[in-house]
Amino acid sequence: MFRRKSAPLLTYLSQKTELEGTLHAEGMLRVDGIVHGTVDVHGDMEISSTGLVEGPEVKAHNLVVHGVLKARVIAKGKLTLSRTARLEGDVIAGALEIEAGAYYTGFIETQDAKSLPPSRDLPELYGTTDTPSLNP
Repeated sequence: MFRRKSAPLLTYLSQKTELEGTLHAEGMLRVDGIVHGTVDVHGDMEISSTGLVEGPEVKAHNLVVHGVLKARVIAKGKLTLSRTARLEGDVIAGALEIEAGAYYTGFIETQDAKSLPPSRDLPELYGTTDTPSLNP
């Protein structure tokens, strides 16, 4: 008859937990500990300020990073880097938010780049044209 709406699934790795290998999770994942390996989350993921995730790839819908992430990142929704975040790796995301103080190194690609208006011709910048040298 009436079905209860089930609570969202939450997988939690505490601060004193260390995992090595491939992690698949349905629902939400919060990492306060350490993960060495590939992470695939069918939901949202959060890495706390004590969390470290290091591996070849991390996939999630929305991803919030307060700690350290060293991996290629695929976020179908939004990637958020807080002021305490440290991210090393290439990113493909639907949207990106980076707070002042966050550290990031890598390449960023947004998924909906084709929806942007076409680029217009930009004026030439002063000093970029070929001019004869003043020194013979």
